[in-house]
Amino acid sequence: MKKTFLFYDIETTGLSKPFDQILQFAAIRTDLALNEIERHECRVRLNKDIFPAPGALLTHGLGIREIQEGISEYEAIQKIHQWMNVPGTISLGYNTLGFDDEFLRFGFYRHLLKPYTHQYANGCGRMDLYPITLMFYLFKPAILNWREVNGRKSLKLEYINQANQFAKGAAHDAMVDVEVTLALAKHLMTESTMWEYLCGYFQKEIDLTRMQPLQKDMALLIQGRIGTEANYQCPVMFLGQHKHYRNQFVWLRLDSETLQQTTLETINTCTFSFNKKPGEPNFILPMTERFLTQIDSARITLAQNNQRWLKENPKIFQAITDWHLNFTYPVFPNVDYDARLYLNGFFSRDEDFFCERFQKSTPKEKAKLAESAQSDLLQTLTTRLIGRHFPEALTSSLEDRFAEYLAAVKTPEDSKILIDHQGRKRLTPHLALAEIATLRAEPEKEKTQLKLLEEYEAYLQKLS
Repeated sequence: MKKTFLFYDIETTGLSKPFDQILQFAAIRTDLALNEIERHECRVRLNKDIFPAPGALLTHGLGIREIQEGISEYEAIQKIHQWMNVPGTISLGYNTLGFDDEFLRFGFYRHLLKPYTHQYANGCGRMDLYPITLMFYLFKPAILNWREVNGRKSLKLEYINQANQFAKGAAHDAMVDVEVTLALAKHLMTESTMWEYLCGYFQKEIDLTRMQPLQKDMALLIQGRIGTEANYQCPVMFLGQHKHYRNQFVWLRLDSETLQQTTLETINTCTFSFNKKPGEPNFILPMTERFLTQIDSARITLAQNNQRWLKENPKIFQAITDWHLNFTYPVFPNVDYDARLYLNGFFSRDEDFFCERFQKSTPKEKAKLAESAQSDLLQTLTTRLIGRHFPEALTSSLEDRFAEYLAAVKTPEDSKILIDHQGRKRLTPHLALAEIATLRAEPEKEKTQLKLLEEYEAYLQKLS
C-alpha cells in the first residue's frame, strides 16, 4: 500500500465541534518525502441553522455575505471524508489533533459517515505537527527562528511563518496555513533522525513500547496545554490503565505544590493527572540528562519529594490512584442529537446499512428513509440533514420536525438553549448579538473588523 501524507487545515464558524460548521477546507497530499502530489480546496456556504461566533469572523476575516457562497456542507463533508479515507493516508496539520480532527469527526457523524475510519482503516492514520514543533522548540530550538510575544517565544503558526518566511499570504486562510505547515515540516525533516523518532510517537506499537519502561519510575510529560510558565513539561508517574476509558493510560503530575496536602476528601482539588492515548500526544520521555535541560531543578526536587511522600503514605496513594483511574466525565441530560457522537457508541450493523443506503439515495428517497428510521437518533440526524441541504424533499411531517428544530436553535430563552455533550450551550442569535456588543466595545478595533461586526449584526437582527 502506498502511504501518503494529507496536510490539511479548516476554518470554521466557531469553536463548537458539535454545533459549528466548516467554512473552508484545504489540503495538500504528498509522498512520505513531502513531494506534492495533489491539492484540494473547498469553500462552504453557511447553513441556515448556524450562527457564527463573531470572534471567529474576526479571526479569519470572512464576512457574513462572503460565507453565504460556496458548496453545501453536505457536498464538502462527502469530499473531505473521501480524501481522508484514501487507503494509506496519514492526515496531519498544525494542532489538528487538538481541534480540526475532532471537528471533522462530528461533521462526519452528523452526515451519517463513519467518523473514525480515517484514524485506522485501510492503513490510514493521524499525526500532528504542533507537538513535533514543540519538541524541536524544547530540544533543538536553533532549527527555527522564533518570534517573541509578550517576552516569550511563540509557537503560533502565523508567528513561526513570520519569523521564517515559509509562505506568503494571509494567516487563517486554510490553503495558506497548509502551505506554511508543509514548508515547516520540510524544514524540520532536514533533522532526519529527530523527525523519524518523533513520527514514531504517532504509531501505537512504538509509543507503547517506549512507554512501558517509563511506567516504573518518574517520567517527563510534554504537552502544549501545560503552558509557557512550566515550559510545556512536567514530571509524572504512571498510575495505570483507566478503568472506563480502556484505551487511555493515566499519569499523575508530580510537581504540584498541593499534592502533599491531599486527604481522602480533597483528591479532586489537590492532585492532577493526564490521560494518554497510545499513538497520540502527550509525549512521555525518560528522566535522562538530555531531556532535563529545559526544566528547572526546583521542580524536579519537588517532584522527588512528592513521589517519596506518596510511597510513605500508601493508603492515600491508593485512594489517589483509584480516584483518577475511575474518574468519568459528567453526563448531561438532554444533550442535543448533533452532539451525541460519544454518548451512543458505534452504530450497529443495521444502522450502518441504513446510513449507507441513505448516502446512495436521491433526496426524495432520503426523506422516505428518514420517516422509516427505527431510532429517534437516526430520524433526527436525517431530518436535519435533509432540511439543511435538500429542503424541497421534506415531507409534511419532516418539515414540521425541522421547523421545530429551527425554532429551538433561535430561542432567546436561556433555559431552552440546546446543549452539547459537555453541557455547553449552542450559540443563538441573541447570544451572538451580545458577543458583538462586547467585541465592539474593546479598544483598537480596525475599521474592517468593525464593518464585519456591523454586517453580521444586521444579519442577526433580521432573524429575530
